[in-house]
Amino acid sequence: MSGAAVGRDVLVDRARRSLDEGRPVLVEGPAGIGKTVVHRELLAAARGAGWLVLGCAPTEAESALPFAALADLLAPLADRVPELPAPQRAALAGVLLTGDEPGQPIDDRTVGAATRSLLEVAADGPAPRLLVAVDDAPWLDPPSERALRFAVRRLVPRIAVLVTARADRAGGDPAPLGLDHGAGGTRLDRIGLGPLGVGALHHVLRTETGTALPRPLLVRIAAEAGGNPLLAIELARAVLRLPQLPAPGADLPAAPSLRQLVAGRVAALPPDTRHAVRLAALSGVPTLAGLARAGVPPAAFDAAEEAGLVAVRGDAVGFAHPVYAAAVRADVPPGVRGRLHRLLADTTLDPDERARQLAGCVTGPDGSAAAEVAAAAARQRARGAPETAAGLYDGAVRLTPPGTAEQARWRLAAAECRFDSGDYPAARVAAERAAEELTGPDRAEALLLRAIIAWSSDEPVETAWAAGERALASAPAGSPLAGRIHAHLSLFRDAPDPARRHAEAAIALLADRPDDRPVYAAALALLFFNEVRAGLPARTGLLERALELEGEEPSWLAGTVPAIWWRSVDEHGRARDRLHDMLARAVARGDEPSQHELLTQLGDTELLAGRWTDAAAHIAAARELGEQYGTDSAAEHWLDGMLLAYRGWLAEADRIAADGLRRAAELDDRWRRRLYAQLAGFVALSAGRMPEAARHYGELAVTVDELGLVEPIAQRFEPDWLEACVGAGELATAEAALDRLAIRHRRLPRPWTTLGLARCRVLLAGALGRDPSDALAELAAARAAVPADVLPLDRARCLLVAGVAYRRLRRRRDAREALTAAAAEFDALGAAALAARARAEADRTGGRPPAPRQLTGTELEVARLAAAGRTNRVIADTLFISPKTVEANLARVYRKLGVASRAELGAVMARADVEG
Repeated sequence: MSGAAVGRDVLVDRARRSLDEGRPVLVEGPAGIGKTVVHRELLAAARGAGWLVLGCAPTEAESALPFAALADLLAPLADRVPELPAPQRAALAGVLLTGDEPGQPIDDRTVGAATRSLLEVAADGPAPRLLVAVDDAPWLDPPSERALRFAVRRLVPRIAVLVTARADRAGGDPAPLGLDHGAGGTRLDRIGLGPLGVGALHHVLRTETGTALPRPLLVRIAAEAGGNPLLAIELARAVLRLPQLPAPGADLPAAPSLRQLVAGRVAALPPDTRHAVRLAALSGVPTLAGLARAGVPPAAFDAAEEAGLVAVRGDAVGFAHPVYAAAVRADVPPGVRGRLHRLLADTTLDPDERARQLAGCVTGPDGSAAAEVAAAAARQRARGAPETAAGLYDGAVRLTPPGTAEQARWRLAAAECRFDSGDYPAARVAAERAAEELTGPDRAEALLLRAIIAWSSDEPVETAWAAGERALASAPAGSPLAGRIHAHLSLFRDAPDPARRHAEAAIALLADRPDDRPVYAAALALLFFNEVRAGLPARTGLLERALELEGEEPSWLAGTVPAIWWRSVDEHGRARDRLHDMLARAVARGDEPSQHELLTQLGDTELLAGRWTDAAAHIAAARELGEQYGTDSAAEHWLDGMLLAYRGWLAEADRIAADGLRRAAELDDRWRRRLYAQLAGFVALSAGRMPEAARHYGELAVTVDELGLVEPIAQRFEPDWLEACVGAGELATAEAALDRLAIRHRRLPRPWTTLGLARCRVLLAGALGRDPSDALAELAAARAAVPADVLPLDRARCLLVAGVAYRRLRRRRDAREALTAAAAEFDALGAAALAARARAEADRTGGRPPAPRQLTGTELEVARLAAAGRTNRVIADTLFISPKTVEANLARVYRKLGVASRAELGAVMARADVEG
């Protein structure tokens, strides 16, 4: 333990243990309590252990400089940047200033992804561990904070994280970088630094002042400083400046206020030093060269260094503690402050620093200054710092003469930057204000932005299309802007006919606009999509043309449409490949809102494909991102409910359905109502509540019809509706459901409609007292026509329906074989409730399972071992036969028992009376 961290031994040891265990550590306490000292002690220990330490120590002044902290932290890894993907390399080139100014704006989410990748590279290096350390995290500039938050949340506990933060009460504020959200399943170790005792302060003051104070005076200083080391040091220095030490009972020379103490020390400096210290405090990154241009000689800082206020290292000028700079700025009179800002603006060589200083000194309309500030905003936006750019655009608006075109343009740019930064609430307010103040095309752009914000966040869909319609009314008729608004409205409208008309209008207006090709491609895809939903023939040529035009980066407007279409026709592999490709791109650029949508779509795809473990992982990841970004979570909650219901966890699925229907009623949201009516119907069907299930499916059908959704691509509910109606004795409605499904099949034959029709005809024949033999033959043919890896749940449900029908026909052997196979297939999926139902139905057939009695002795032994999970090689070694003999025996076993997989074999062997 170094003398610098005296009195903190126990806490330092605790922090070191937590870092060793992979737990992030937050050291917090009030200003001056010694957080930085503990921070440095921990960094020294980590370096001594051979760890790679990446750190930054942002200051208040640097909090306005985009990526300043991140550049400091990642600078030691600059030579590893070429190993990253191209978009990430370009993003970090802008952060580290190692390349040309980017031609296109850098999405700061790409910077986050690049930061994560670079830290992963470092974590895989030769050092035993990587430590990311941030001293005084609240002063992180917003783009750096977002990038580090993104990376750290995904890498803990693989990397160690140490952060300090100012807090008047330990644990009272949210932890920086989202560390209190259990990143990586780890628990944050919050270490609050309390007051130092008199003994510890004695060592600190003797080290800092070179003097041992009398204990009575030391006790008074400790009491008035509240055990705060920094305040105690300032009080001790003030005491030592007196001609003689204060007598007992006499007042100490300064109040225990840091601002007052620093102000007193600054006032005691020579005038030229005081001037230099103020300029340094107001500078973004103070350097001797930059301050020399403002007329400050290097020697002017000598007295401030001797007083312990600043430290000059090479060309850099820094304050001994971040609060010193804040205290100096706070004590500069307004008039003096304005003149100092002007001096710095006139002498800096950095155009962005000049813009920041101009914003601090120009008080009235000034078109020239406004233009400079706006140009700086554009540069920051291009660098991937939209939040900083928004503040600069606000400054440009303030400096612009009212009513000018520039003011309107910059006000809208500020709103766009807030949206780009992910601050949806602030973007919403800014867009609404811009729409109120702007006119014509600028108002249309603001309203379109407002619509996009509504669509991207948890707002009713009606809000999005209402804002879009207002934007269209404000746009010049027949303009490209109107075309872009039409394309967005095609996405926002749930009803297919108006959505189709908007897509057609967008195509007409954007066809000859190369700059709008991505939106034009999206409009083609949306036209195809909504024509299908309206019941028109599927013009796949439109979709192919859209895919041809979209280039390497699909538009967010319609990028998922091809995958939704392929999923709807049960081409799950094709849909999966598209979605994974888009997800990889979104991850590479750090676009988490897009990742949220893509993960949701992947969850839906894998649910239908029967890959429920993958579906659960995608749905959980989407739900977590949705919660973090405040985006609409209706779709992933619906998918979660469907997965729970498929697995037989009906109580929780029922709760999700009830919550979803209640929320749909509150918002009068028909899209949400459609989703959760389907979930509620399936839960009731699975629980045997047939009248309730029939009612939910009937309401779903009404909602679909009201919207004009002739072909509700994403919803396949008619087979379950018919089953519920049969169970409820509503046979006329069941026949209507069958007719409806038959029409959908004739319009667009798909594997699910093929299986659904066959299953429904068996159910209805039995309910009407007709001979189901022909329907059973059709069902067997339909199941044979659909591969085993396509719609495995639907295929297993066909077996269940067939088994029940065979049992009622007293064809017990056929019934038992079908029901046993159904149970095995349900088991393989994880559909516990349906598997139990299939076994219960099998038990009702009576008799004994015949299949195992037909096996020879060798076949029976091979079957038992295979059912127990042994591989062919293990079976061969166990029975002293060749692997080819094992294969031949298994083939005969499968044929005799009527099974097609080891999972089915296991189910048969588990329930059979096995005999040789």
